[in-house]
Amino acid sequence: MNSSTGRWVSDDDFFNRERELRILETRVRDGNHILLTGQRRMGKTSIARELGRRLEVEDWIFLFADVEGATCVEDAVADIAQAVHPIRPIASRFAIEMKRWLDDNIEEINAYEFRVKIRAGLDAGSWRRYGEQLLRDCAMQDKPVLLVIDELPILLKRMLNGEDGVRQVDEFLSWLRGVLQGIGDGSLVLIVSGSIGLTPLVNRLGIPDRINHLYPFRLGPWDRNTSIDCFQSLAESYKLQVEDDVANAVYDALGVGIPHHVQSFFARLRDHATMQGRDRVTVEDVEEVYRTGLLGPSGQNDLVHYETRLKEALEDESHTIAMEILAEAATQGVFTPGARRCLEELYARVVDDAQGRIADTLEIL
Repeated sequence: MNSSTGRWVSDDDFFNRERELRILETRVRDGNHILLTGQRRMGKTSIARELGRRLEVEDWIFLFADVEGATCVEDAVADIAQAVHPIRPIASRFAIEMKRWLDDNIEEINAYEFRVKIRAGLDAGSWRRYGEQLLRDCAMQDKPVLLVIDELPILLKRMLNGEDGVRQVDEFLSWLRGVLQGIGDGSLVLIVSGSIGLTPLVNRLGIPDRINHLYPFRLGPWDRNTSIDCFQSLAESYKLQVEDDVANAVYDALGVGIPHHVQSFFARLRDHATMQGRDRVTVEDVEEVYRTGLLGPSGQNDLVHYETRLKEALEDESHTIAMEILAEAATQGVFTPGARRCLEELYARVVDDAQGRIADTLEIL
């Protein structure tokens, strides 16, 4: 098992989550489209890719489209086309539909070039037709197809910030639901994933029915035993000796078993031992590395990235509420029901549905 502190993991590096995978696989095999959510760094991308890898072994087609960098629906359709490019039957069929922009043999261009050419043919008047055709081409395969669209909520939040954003988001979600319902029992199954989820967004816009075709599945943290088992497996893989109670101390310091944080803590402890000329980690090392590493300047990157994601995910009032909640938890060690009631009373004077906004913000956090 390799130590991984930033990228998604799969196969031998994928740890635990067998129960979650079993639920997801059952839902996918039954033809259910899924809304996969969970806190940042919880392993959503890893579990989606591991599910896809396992299904590919059983003759499924697995497509993964990351739309985090997209700014409009046309970008998202092009991202899906890029994911489709390696699957020649789908890509060739779709290329015929867009032959005006694709005069090259698709086997002579790479996936990114394919995306660029597809994107050139998409505009506000054509993305619906071509996007539907692309999804229908996927559904026409003899083999079942799993398509994962990662970070869709971030794209929708960007669209909301643009001109006529509410209408565009409503239009896109209505279109996607209509296409999937029109395909019916075809070969295509969709997983939409993201840290912030779609539910708070559609509830705020008053259009909750736009995602009622998606089965919600929230990925939670590891429990203490799983976190300890992961830490011990990493230590064994790297032949790192650990003092009794080190893994327990790591979990106590973290407070919650977020997979990335367990991996990151192990990597920092291993580096610390190496710098000290040792191949053994003690409980005292855990305390020192937590204080100087995870809480120190070098450990701030995750927090900065997290704050950036929150700004992207939340409108101004909700982002301010999130900062209030995090500040309370950081200074008091916990965000209590009493603190929540005080926050609700405070914001009831300045925002509509303060109670609902705080509930949605806590769900995202």
